[in-house]
Amino acid sequence: MCAFLAAHRKPIKRNTTNTAEPVSYLTCLAKTRRLTDGSCVAGRTILEHCIIVGEVAKRLLAQIPVSIRTTLFPDGVELLAACHDIGKVSPRFQNKLRKALGCELTLNTDESAWDYHGGVTFLTLRSLIGEKAAVAAGQHHGSYPIKAKNGIVDPENAEVLGGTVYHQQRLALIDALKQHFQCDFPELKNDQQLLAVSGLITVADWIGSGALFEDPAQDWRLYIESAVAEAGYLPLQFNSGLTFQDIFTFSPHQVQQQLIDSVQRNGCYVLEAPMGLGKTEAALYAAYSLLQRGDASGFYFALPTQLTSNKIYQRVNQFLEQIIQPQSAHREALLIHGTAWLQQFEMGEDAAVAGSWFNQKKRAVLAPFGVGTIDQILLSVMWVKHGFVRSFGLAGKVVVLDEIHSYDIYTGMLVQHLIAVLRELGCSVIILSATLTRQRRYELLGLPLEEATAQVQNEPYPMITAISGGQISTLAADSPSEYKIELHYAKQSEAIEEALLRAEQGQQVLWIENSVAEAQETYRILAARCAGLAVKCGLLHSRFTAVDRHRHEQQWIDLFGKPGWQAQTTPIRLQQGRILIGTQVLEQSVDIDADFLISKFAPTDMLLQRLGRLWRHGSTPRVASARAEAWLLAPDLESAVDDPIKAFGTTAFVYAPYVLCRSLAVWQQRKQLTLPNDIRALLEATYFSCEEQGKMAQWKHELENGSRFRTGQKQMQKSALAAQMTFGMERNDNDDQVQTRFSEQDSFDILLLSKVRSLPEIKATELTLLDGTVIVLPVNGRSLPLRQQKQYAAQLMQQMVSINLSNAPKRQSVGSLAFLRDYCYLGQMKDKNTDAVMVVAIVAKDGRLQGDSTFHLELTKPLYYQPHLGLVVEHNRSPS
Repeated sequence: MCAFLAAHRKPIKRNTTNTAEPVSYLTCLAKTRRLTDGSCVAGRTILEHCIIVGEVAKRLLAQIPVSIRTTLFPDGVELLAACHDIGKVSPRFQNKLRKALGCELTLNTDESAWDYHGGVTFLTLRSLIGEKAAVAAGQHHGSYPIKAKNGIVDPENAEVLGGTVYHQQRLALIDALKQHFQCDFPELKNDQQLLAVSGLITVADWIGSGALFEDPAQDWRLYIESAVAEAGYLPLQFNSGLTFQDIFTFSPHQVQQQLIDSVQRNGCYVLEAPMGLGKTEAALYAAYSLLQRGDASGFYFALPTQLTSNKIYQRVNQFLEQIIQPQSAHREALLIHGTAWLQQFEMGEDAAVAGSWFNQKKRAVLAPFGVGTIDQILLSVMWVKHGFVRSFGLAGKVVVLDEIHSYDIYTGMLVQHLIAVLRELGCSVIILSATLTRQRRYELLGLPLEEATAQVQNEPYPMITAISGGQISTLAADSPSEYKIELHYAKQSEAIEEALLRAEQGQQVLWIENSVAEAQETYRILAARCAGLAVKCGLLHSRFTAVDRHRHEQQWIDLFGKPGWQAQTTPIRLQQGRILIGTQVLEQSVDIDADFLISKFAPTDMLLQRLGRLWRHGSTPRVASARAEAWLLAPDLESAVDDPIKAFGTTAFVYAPYVLCRSLAVWQQRKQLTLPNDIRALLEATYFSCEEQGKMAQWKHELENGSRFRTGQKQMQKSALAAQMTFGMERNDNDDQVQTRFSEQDSFDILLLSKVRSLPEIKATELTLLDGTVIVLPVNGRSLPLRQQKQYAAQLMQQMVSINLSNAPKRQSVGSLAFLRDYCYLGQMKDKNTDAVMVVAIVAKDGRLQGDSTFHLELTKPLYYQPHLGLVVEHNRSPS
């Protein structure tokens, strides 16, 4: 070993011939380690690192419920995990490490055509074990070893891989690992096992590459338990035997109890019930029942938007406080887009600070209890780097899919595929919706569509559908008390005056627009008019920084929800009138209760969801003038059918004109709505398939086949099929290049700062945040204590705002943003001119986004940011 490790002390002369030199796996390094002074020294040997990863995998397996472990993880998986890095016994990899240590190897090789050391691992194992098992070990850096698989190379005789000398050492390493673990390789029999085992190996590698194992002078055996614990993998400790009332402080009503009684074992369950009926609590208690029995390893609660997951997150944490024992570290769920978890758990390599998996959107899928948007779990069934890590994180969990109706056909097809894969991964899937059509329910459950196409007049509502143990059953759930809502159709100008009048009377007015720009414009008008009145005006949408969004959500959702009136002598709700303007983020899974609703016209299912925020609870205190009434901002049907874009405006670009016109035909004659009785009939009347004539035939053709303004359903379906994971295909480099929604609304992040100043004398950069906070980032962030580095990363994440690609600034290079490289994930840093996956902008005093001397900002459209308006795309004027 001394000859190998001492090489960094004295550079040796390069020999460019490919002559094999004596080598031993015992002296081959797995990695180097960087000291706080920036110097690079030798790290663990490959043998040590492989044993560490195998032992971590063994420890992780012990925490997986037996029923899931026996199905997805065959005996011997720990050996396969240990063998993940045998490909590092190769000239190219050892040459790379020797260069880092200041010396060079005598062989000059290039293994890029065989996927580097992961590909070498695959090639070595393929001749010894089944191909699926070889792939699982070889793709631990996130990519299927497709080049190695397709390349015609014999690992024993290929000079580029070191020929016979290196191959024999790889085989000797395998024998040593077999001796250590006292087992043989597993046989992976299906794609589900391949997904789960690949994810396990990768996570074990991340944990085994963490800070606790960096110093080779330390005995690694002392740190296996603590490393797994620090990564968040701890045994779950439940308070058992709790009733529904013990957890939620009230007894379940009939529909909730019926769902709980239905979920007796792993399966797929659909609860269709009205808005405000407590579907969330019913799903959570059902998950608790499965967890108690050992039929689940955790749960993930998936929602359409960040706002909805923020609010559900609060409710889930209250739930966890009741069911998890006080001493457990898992009493707080990991919110997918939160940052508190950054201070809690530690992993190495790709999951380290500023690594591709440091981003909370990805990594919280691995938590025992996760809450967040559906996008991250959709990536588990798409061709993305490390997609199988998400599969491993979801295996055996209860996955709750809320507001399942709200996705376009592209995302909807991905959701269908996701549900099928989740069931194969031993998950229980609970689907919640108030507005599913019969056909959509059949699609989600994978049932024959022929049975769903015929209209069913008397299908019950609410209803529970269950598939468990190969059996399908339906249950008519008890219907709650009905209530009526008066409907009125109005123009924008009329609605402005009515909103002000109702708010002056003390009512809580909710106004929902179909785009962020329209919501911002409506807010401008109403906020200006409210300035001289005793009326408060607010705005909520998806284009605020996390800091501002949380502040607005905390204030307005609580004012319009139960915190605004419960447990108070004088409810805050009744102290003054208010107008809350927002977008679709307010129509789903948000427990707000308005006295009066104004909504831009939208498809039937969306309108029903919005109406579910009106007079939501019978116990809500209201001023005497309030009555259950909604005003819809809608054109007349004739003009809408003749020219949807002119009639509906921006709405016709958000929703398909054909669906809007079909919806308008159903709603235009209605002056009153009875909930929940009318829900099923309205949905089926809007979406049943029929032959069309004239302009309606044109809009239907556009819906199916597309136009220059939009992509058709047929193309969306093809794109969704192409995006689904198929083994043997190449992945995208990272998931920033993959769409989970066909029309990405918030797909590009901008880091907003007030000022950036270089401090070369102390090798640091000074950043001033929008609230005036100043942080100083050392150029070498790895020299900081890990907790401090994480804290800076968390602060920067809170300053991000998202924008759709059509309005996004041009990409900046990773080189121009190098001062952030140890704190933010910038993307694949192939060279300094590579485009970063985010943009940095300075917010001027007038709100305009601009560049800096360090980095250039090229805008495609003028952009502004104001804390009360969010990110504004301006065309002709500055924001007020």
